[in-house]
Amino acid sequence: MQPPVVPSISQIRASIPNHCFQPSVWKSLFYFFFDISTIAGLASLALYLDSWYFYPVYWFLQGTMFWALFVVGHDCGHGSFSHIKWLNNLIGHLSHTPILVPYHGWRISHRTHHQHTGDVDKDETWYPVTETQYSHMTLSIRILRYYVFLFLFPLYLFRRSPGRDGSHFLPGSDLFRPSEKWDVLTSTLLWGIFFAGLCVVGWKFGIVFLAKFYIAPYFVFVVWLDLVTFLHHTAPDVPWYRGEAWNFVRGNLSSVDRSYGIFEWFHHNIGTHMVHHLFIGIPHYKLREATSHMAPFLGDLYRKSDESIFRAFWRAFRSCHIVSDEGPVVFYRPAATLGQESDSGKPSASLKEAGAR
Repeated sequence: MQPPVVPSISQIRASIPNHCFQPSVWKSLFYFFFDISTIAGLASLALYLDSWYFYPVYWFLQGTMFWALFVVGHDCGHGSFSHIKWLNNLIGHLSHTPILVPYHGWRISHRTHHQHTGDVDKDETWYPVTETQYSHMTLSIRILRYYVFLFLFPLYLFRRSPGRDGSHFLPGSDLFRPSEKWDVLTSTLLWGIFFAGLCVVGWKFGIVFLAKFYIAPYFVFVVWLDLVTFLHHTAPDVPWYRGEAWNFVRGNLSSVDRSYGIFEWFHHNIGTHMVHHLFIGIPHYKLREATSHMAPFLGDLYRKSDESIFRAFWRAFRSCHIVSDEGPVVFYRPAATLGQESDSGKPSASLKEAGAR
């Protein structure tokens, strides 16, 4: 299969009105303060009720709001929160440090993801495992990669993904340029101070108190983060590229827009992902409008799935395991097909069959 013919980034850019690229400082700040106020309100309510009947509800809602706060920091990292660098860095740290994410370390690794999205060999996260790589995996690695991957974000921060070296906390990692040393150290220091504060809370009030009010919601946040980012780029008919077949537009079109229903607003439209990948400067509250202009221009190149998130996840969980060792354009297929002859240029399933357009 030959890679698809795609328009240039400037042609796609011309389909979107200029105002979609202009963030509003006050609107961005509104979402930040809404998120932290909601988080504070939920914690206060849980503390007041102190009921094991309410705690599971609290964990889910609070973890969801941690994820929302992460998305605000994500905008800061892309510069789409505002055009003011110091404000982006300030709000980025205030958004990410309380949920144990080193802002600059993650911001820079996420930059690598955007620069190489859809490239089998160079992407930063959720890239496919080749047949050869899979055949050499130990059982423990396979379990981590294919069965408990919705809990792996903390490990990723410390160790990155398999086959990638370095840590988000250490400036010597190959993720970072020498000029970014102090940015990385600043975020690591702030992360360490906050983590120490959590330890003090656990020591003073007990580990059960800390688990009820912070640890449980934190892991709900981790599941949200891993689930959403996994589904951004993982589906049986989303193409991955090698070598000269990859270019920026092709790679960043290898994503799927999905709806998270009532959570979409709270998640700050992060499921509207394709236009974000192409144009990181669009703030989250203008992604839908930008997509409404871009999608008709892209036509069949635009992917949007209307299937439920549960079905999408189950389908990807069952069938998106490996890709062929060779071929300029490859698609996921089940690990059970390892060793079988396959046509790497054809998807194993169709998003259209699952309600995509």
